Amino acid sequence: MRTDVPEKLIKIVEEIDSRGEANLTRLTVLKKWFEAPRRLQPFALWVAARATSRKDKTKGEAAQLFAESRSLLAGLDRLGDDLDRPAARALYDRLRMFQSEYRNDRWGQIRIVHHWQLVLVEKGLAIALSGAPHPSEGYKLAADYCQNYDPKYGNSLNGPSSTKVLEIVRWMSTHEALEGEQ
Repeated sequence: MRTDVPEKLIKIVEEIDSRGEANLTRLTVLKKWFEAPRRLQPFALWVAARATSRKDKTKGEAAQLFAESRSLLAGLDRLGDDLDRPAARALYDRLRMFQSEYRNDRWGQIRIVHHWQLVLVEKGLAIALSGAPHPSEGYKLAADYCQNYDPKYGNSLNGPSSTKVLEIVRWMSTHEALEGEQ
């Protein structure tokens, strides 16, 4: 079913292009889109797969986790649920353990993250494995995927975020078209 959410995302890209940045909360328009059945979990798997496609020079356990993630997520059907759930659960648990270092701060515990792309895979798998994920989880995943740190703007939608938002628009348009075929 076609919606106007992709057009709203394109307006965010236009704002980034004209002003240099946009607030991450502008992506909340995705919550409504994720309320429709069979959208959030495929999106989460798509983000996880995109995160594994980034070419980082990693070694050791991180490289092995990237390889396992790529293998697990390769070729998943957009609308079907072809995910090997036991393998996904095992990988999710390993990803959580791999970056389970925390430090105490006056505001509470802070998770130490060495490989942001693996965190995106972890978050994507968490949503995909959830029985009934909330649409706000999809918004948070999209914000984590698109955000970029720039000293001028802080953590927001800026610079490379435009490309990532447009990737989401393309994915959404394809997904909506596939929904229309069923």
